[in-house]
This record gives sequence, C-alpha cells and structure tokens, in this order.
Amino acid sequence: MRGTPKVIFGMILVVAAIGVALAPRNASSRSTESVTQDVNAEPVPAFHNTVPPGPLPATMSATLFTDPVAQNAYSVAARIKKILYQEPCYCHCDRSQGHGSLLDCFVSKHAAACGICEREDFYAYEQSRKGKTGAQIRDGIERGDWQGVDMTKYQSAMPEPAK
Repeated sequence: MRGTPKVIFGMILVVAAIGVALAPRNASSRSTESVTQDVNAEPVPAFHNTVPPGPLPATMSATLFTDPVAQNAYSVAARIKKILYQEPCYCHCDRSQGHGSLLDCFVSKHAAACGICEREDFYAYEQSRKGKTGAQIRDGIERGDWQGVDMTKYQSAMPEPAK
C-alpha cells in the first residue's frame, strides 16, 4: 500500500505529459496581412504588405546607445523605415511585445538587446542597397537569409549617408 501513491502520481504525470504533447498550440494573434510559409510551417511573424500613406513612427536615436552594433542598427533603421515596416521579425516580438513589424523593434529599445532584430535590419539594409523591394527582402528573411549577415562589418561606426 505504501507504493500506491507513487504509482498514482506517476500515472498522473504520464497522462499530463501525453496531454501536453497532444494539445494543439495556441494560435497567436496576427495581422490579416500575415502569411504562412507552408501548411506545416509556423506562421510568419507580423508584417505589413504595403507602406501606409503619411509618416511612419520615428526610430529611436542611434546616439542613445553605446554599443557600436546597436548604434549602426538604429542608424540604418532610420534610413529604411519603409522597408522595415514590411518585414517580419523572427524573434517573435509580435507575440511577446505586440509588434506589428520589424520597424517596431527600432521604435523602442527592443532591437538594441536583440541580435535577431539587428541581423534582420542589416540584411534588409544590404538588400535594399541592391535594389530589392520590401517583398523580395521579406522572402529572404522568411528563408532565413538574414542569418548569414556578416556582423563584423557593423562593429565599428558606419559612415553617414550622402545627402
């Protein structure tokens, strides 16, 4: 009889584990513009298909940060706000912080502490300089191309853009 509580507890743990394994994932909220990569893949994080008329929110000033990578990331973000507005962020801050696109990461201090946001920002910047559209850049981000960004070139101050 002394082992009965242990057996019952063990059975409860097994049933709970099976329940967790078989339970469907909770759907996260998405904008109506979200798409999925394929039927079996996780949904793409929030983004916008087009840029709205009028001004976009300002990014935080690069001068607020001491880390050169963060400074460069925020400097670049300010230059390509329209592109970032159209891009998803794979740190999934749409779920954790309610962000609607990669631009939102740079409107707050979030991106300064997130290597994913910074890499996606630099990827978008590099691709936009090659003439890629927001949709083409988004395709690359969804494929994970942003993971190949050479971060060493952003570890020192970038030159100011030509005016």
